[in-house]
Amino acid sequence: MRRISKLTRVAVGVASLALAATACGGTSSDNGDSGGSKDDLGVAIAYDIGGKGDQSFNDAAFAGLTKAKDEFGFKTADVEPTEGETDADKEQRLASLARQGYNPVIGVGFAYGPAMEAVAAKYPDTTFGIVDSVVEGENVASLVFAEEQASYLAGVAAAKATKSDTVGFVGGVDIPLIHKFQAGYEQGVKDTDAKVKVVSQYLTQTAEEGGFSSPDKGKAAAEGQIEKGADVIYQAAGLSGQGVIEAAAKAKVWAIGVDSDQYNQEALAGYKDFILTSALKDVGGAVYTLTKSVQDGKPLTGTQVFDLKVNGVGLSDSNPKMAEIPGLKEAVDEAKKGITDGTIKVNTE
Repeated sequence: MRRISKLTRVAVGVASLALAATACGGTSSDNGDSGGSKDDLGVAIAYDIGGKGDQSFNDAAFAGLTKAKDEFGFKTADVEPTEGETDADKEQRLASLARQGYNPVIGVGFAYGPAMEAVAAKYPDTTFGIVDSVVEGENVASLVFAEEQASYLAGVAAAKATKSDTVGFVGGVDIPLIHKFQAGYEQGVKDTDAKVKVVSQYLTQTAEEGGFSSPDKGKAAAEGQIEKGADVIYQAAGLSGQGVIEAAAKAKVWAIGVDSDQYNQEALAGYKDFILTSALKDVGGAVYTLTKSVQDGKPLTGTQVFDLKVNGVGLSDSNPKMAEIPGLKEAVDEAKKGITDGTIKVNTE
């Protein structure tokens, strides 16, 4: 397996493209009935729980697809999940996209792991990509991120912004992937100001219980943390995170977004004054990078790591109020330097 030696610096900004167009959700494909051959088809993505319109993880993937479509002019497809679906359902979805001639076919989320392992072996001429999981296969690219690094920066910002010396973390589902967000965040807080308390909570034990797709659960969790004194809350909860942001805005405390720059998202415009920053994860850049490699005839395979060094993760600075908080920018810049030069080792659990 190999790793990108120098990733195309599509940068975190890719994830902000075309988000306004995603609010309605649904399944879409622009191949129509044009009679084009399989060779005419480009990238297809299969969404994770929450689907298009989550203003976060899935929408970032759609932005990458949109960038590739606009640049290369080929046909694309994006397909929604179904409630209560099985691995067999996911396998059928991926196989259908491959049969139609889409290349690459990308599963957005670790839940596609078992299905992709089965399908990729049956379609060796198609390049598959999976976000947030590692799947073995000669024609599979595993697109993974250093979420803990972006979360560390979010923790630094939270420690600088808090006035109550209590900050919160809301994770969607109690799984190893989200543990990385929590670990990095808590370390960033403590390294910045050891007296700041972190209150952490997970919404559900499994994704099937709605931890990534229930804004009401996120809102209730955030309200509970605010009652405990938290005045900055970081959420890594997919669609549920919208509830966290809503609760923070209502209480006039800070929320920290995730995956996409949530300060700039139209659907969250009513709350933007209370979105301090977002821990960015360039899912859109990863989708674009894999698509471009296929387009160039040199498809990437193996584990592709997107970290702070290659702008695969980061921290947004869209909210001008960040500059008004004493020492915040300087502390974040120092932490970035420490992470990239190796003097700061960020925990993953």
